[in-house]
Amino acid sequence: MSIVKDPSLAEQGRLNMEWAENQMPGLMKIKERFEKEKPLEGQRIGMALHITKETGILCRTLKAGGASVAICSCNPLSTQDDVAAALAEEGIETFGKKGETNEEYYDYVNKVLDTKPTITIDDGMDLVTVVHTKRPDLLENIIGGAEETTTGIIRLKAMHAEGALKMPIININDQDTKHLLDNFYGTGQSTLDGVIRATNVLISGKTFVVAGYGDCGKGLASRARGLGANVIVTEVSPFRALQAYFDGFRVMPMGEAAKIGDIFVTVTGDKHVITVDHMKSMKDGAIIANSGHFHNEFDLEGLRKAATETRRIRPSMDQFTLDGKDIYALGEGRLINLAAAEGHPSAVMNFSFCNQSLAMEYIAKNFKGKAPGVYSLPKELDDKVAKLYLDAIGVEFDTLTEEQKAYLTEWREGT
Repeated sequence: MSIVKDPSLAEQGRLNMEWAENQMPGLMKIKERFEKEKPLEGQRIGMALHITKETGILCRTLKAGGASVAICSCNPLSTQDDVAAALAEEGIETFGKKGETNEEYYDYVNKVLDTKPTITIDDGMDLVTVVHTKRPDLLENIIGGAEETTTGIIRLKAMHAEGALKMPIININDQDTKHLLDNFYGTGQSTLDGVIRATNVLISGKTFVVAGYGDCGKGLASRARGLGANVIVTEVSPFRALQAYFDGFRVMPMGEAAKIGDIFVTVTGDKHVITVDHMKSMKDGAIIANSGHFHNEFDLEGLRKAATETRRIRPSMDQFTLDGKDIYALGEGRLINLAAAEGHPSAVMNFSFCNQSLAMEYIAKNFKGKAPGVYSLPKELDDKVAKLYLDAIGVEFDTLTEEQKAYLTEWREGT
């Protein structure tokens, strides 16, 4: 039986999913095909994802393909309660509500695992971690899984390197139509949306510090500059620091940026990128937010302990008095784009969830008996996801002639 905050919100959830469907034409094409072909017949799919209107369309697509679906949240603050209510009413086992305790969070993970999934979908790898550490008996029935985000892939690769990974998992994050769209365009826009909804501050004219210049950081830095911010990038990678410099951003260590920044956002996938010592050197009124997966990118617990006073000013904004200055932390350190806003736009999630849907079909057809490891989807499926969207919006593009195809596989023809 599903656990949601308020079943009476289901009608609003259906309306929000209807709005999402209008902007996810590629996924709707896959859903249409799945309804006819039933490629997931007999599969039980266990999911730990942000329960948003876009994820709701993914759930419907997988169900249309013949799978039974159970979903829990992958973040205590990211569930959209109206969508959770609508999914539960549609017969999808749903366990999530905005504002879960840590105990509730893992209880919901285990309730999804109680359905004995044959395929998993993760965003951050908590579901698969619980399988391996607490419920290894379930591995016997799991043929494979898929991981959605950078942080989860970091954990998976570490697990595989130690020989601890006992199932094959597809790396969705590194698909071009995922990380170049979801991470860059999605995180860039939705993070600023979250910061603005949480604070209502003017971005223009602010010194905006972006910690991390991966795909998420690149998108965020670009969009902050577009709103008129003076952007500083901090990095540990020489190459990415060089990229940021040649993209026209100031680059410096966090210790220096902390002294002059107005707004700080972490997007690194690592922990304690902003420490209490950094916070002590910040300006009075500095704002800190996180858009990386886990809530330890800035040291919120250290800040709580060091602060002499703490107050909740707005629903997603807490004030901490530290050495006589006020520091504002947003969204309890959780993903600010989901804690204070609605996550990525539906059009962006169209691509991520097209990849997930095709990954589920690929696993069902090809992964039985496959060795444990981290795998990629074939390149042609990435191209298929892009083409589905272009076809839906009426954009035409060139194709190679037979002569051009031959030339690209030939080595004799030169100058």
